[in-house]
Amino acid sequence: MSVTSTLVPTILGEYGAMTRAALRDYLPAREPRRHLYDLVADYPLRGGKMMRPSLCIAAACAFGARPDDALGAAVSIELLHNALLIHDDIEDGSEQRRGRPTLHLEHGVPLALNAGDTLALVGLRPLFEYPGRLGADLALRLVQEAERMALISAEGQALELGWRHDNLIDLTDADYLRMVLKKTCWLATIFPLRAGALIGSRAALDLDAFIRFGFFLGATFQIQDDLLNLVADRSYGKERDGDLWEGKRTLMLIRLFRESAPADRDRLTAILRAARAERTAADVGWIRAQIDRYDCVEYARRYAHRLAGAALHEYSLAFANVPDSRDKRFLEEMVTWVVERN
Repeated sequence: MSVTSTLVPTILGEYGAMTRAALRDYLPAREPRRHLYDLVADYPLRGGKMMRPSLCIAAACAFGARPDDALGAAVSIELLHNALLIHDDIEDGSEQRRGRPTLHLEHGVPLALNAGDTLALVGLRPLFEYPGRLGADLALRLVQEAERMALISAEGQALELGWRHDNLIDLTDADYLRMVLKKTCWLATIFPLRAGALIGSRAALDLDAFIRFGFFLGATFQIQDDLLNLVADRSYGKERDGDLWEGKRTLMLIRLFRESAPADRDRLTAILRAARAERTAADVGWIRAQIDRYDCVEYARRYAHRLAGAALHEYSLAFANVPDSRDKRFLEEMVTWVVERN
């Protein structure tokens, strides 16, 4: 599959710009600035591809809404996403985010943690304005969707953190997909699609189809993100090989555990048992060489392409009766974009 049009980057640019402009109205411009509100605004103003808010707006428009109808939900999604990024970076010990040092490295863990908590609360504010626009019942549904997403995301984060805490080595591909469904897909794809469809249809749709489409789309996205952590060039906005330094159980690492010779598996287990600060560049370099030795990168690429095929099938079912439009085509082409992005 290959991206042959400019539709995806065009709409990401348009809907991303709309979201960035609107979210500034929700970033508090009051004291204390230096130790709170400047930090709250930091990640949202760093940029990003704006995939999540664009999915929300496009889904709403595909079902007949205007972009403005979904803009509040899109802003909420983007702010909540950035709040969770602050916490994720602390929990993972990450050093880079969008080409700059992570917030906790720049300002310390206590201030960054407080900013993340505050940003999560700020991220709910756009949803509270929906009763006046779309009615109280639909507004409540949006808040309920946000609460469901947040809880499931926390469960997924607990799975991943727990695997590293317990240094599990016997995980399966199915375990990885279950974690990704919760940790990645609900925030990255499922919630944006469901919120958009809810707004566009005025709550007239069965939203289950968007769980299936969103899962395959989001899992493809996550595997590609894991791959980029290993193979991306300097334009990649996060720490190169950061997943290996952090000991994340990616699809590649799970395959490596499964395929390695016993002595190599023992060495890998010992390296990952150590805290991040105790690992050396030589340790990470050895793991990276083993990933190549056991063909783990190509395995993950093939896996992502299979999931992308499943996503296109679920897209065809979810949007079967939706009239053709630019937004509908964007949602279809997003499948190819996520698997080919760099």
